[in-house]
Amino acid sequence: MRFCNNCGTQISDDTMFCPSCGARQTNASEDSSNGQTISKSFPKFSDWDGGVLETVINSIIASIMIAITCGIATPWAICYIWNFVIGHVTIDGKRLKFDGNGGELFGQWIIWFILTVITCGIYGFWVTPKLYKWIASHTHFAN
Repeated sequence: MRFCNNCGTQISDDTMFCPSCGARQTNASEDSSNGQTISKSFPKFSDWDGGVLETVINSIIASIMIAITCGIATPWAICYIWNFVIGHVTIDGKRLKFDGNGGELFGQWIIWFILTVITCGIYGFWVTPKLYKWIASHTHFAN
């Protein structure tokens, strides 16, 4: 398996055109010069530039928010933490941005909580993937 030269979608080795973006794929033999094979690989370089002290302080602040409000501020604490984490991520020099807010997540959180209570905790297994999907949908490049 390899990755598309254009969009990074995983494709099979014998694929001529990417099924996602339609870009023509070149074989390693087409990219060789002077007998050396040029490797075109994806994913791109990524980095997280946050520090330990910042992480600990932000975790403490989020925990205090949750404890003082008896859990009601959990959506805001989640957004606070993810804003910190994603705000320190760069991919190929481009910074990521998290634009989710606790007010928007709160509505989803109430629905998820009610469904979890009604199903005696079974729906709780679906909450984490739904939360990650919500977080991903609110994550973009800063520029």
